[in-house]
Amino acid sequence: MNYQIKASSLSNEDAVIHIKESNINFGTTRKTAEISPNPAELFLGSFAACMLKNVERFSSMMKFTYSKATLEVNASRLENPPKMDNIIYNLTIYSNDKKLNIGLLKKNIEKFGTIYNTIKLSCNISGTIKTIENV
Repeated sequence: MNYQIKASSLSNEDAVIHIKESNINFGTTRKTAEISPNPAELFLGSFAACMLKNVERFSSMMKFTYSKATLEVNASRLENPPKMDNIIYNLTIYSNDKKLNIGLLKKNIEKFGTIYNTIKLSCNISGTIKTIENV
């Protein structure tokens, strides 16, 4: 598979990533540092998108149902060299389905996630998956 995106920016302005029919604004200037996502946060967003896409994908393959999934991702950055050093995630799946095998889901996400596998080559990743029954 091949992927393509486009991005653009103007001097002293923030930038935009153009993907298919979506535009994702992100911060490149100090004036929006507190309100717009920065490149590191977009990177973590790709990681999160990969995990959530795989929850959906594996719900069909593993034949479980869920009403929603939430994900919290935290990362630490090294200064020298500047790079992500450690990523910790907490994935919560809201489901009453007894067929949901958390251990197998975690194994599948870690084995088949494209972004997950790309990142784990250069960064430590650890995390948990838990379920909350729908009330």
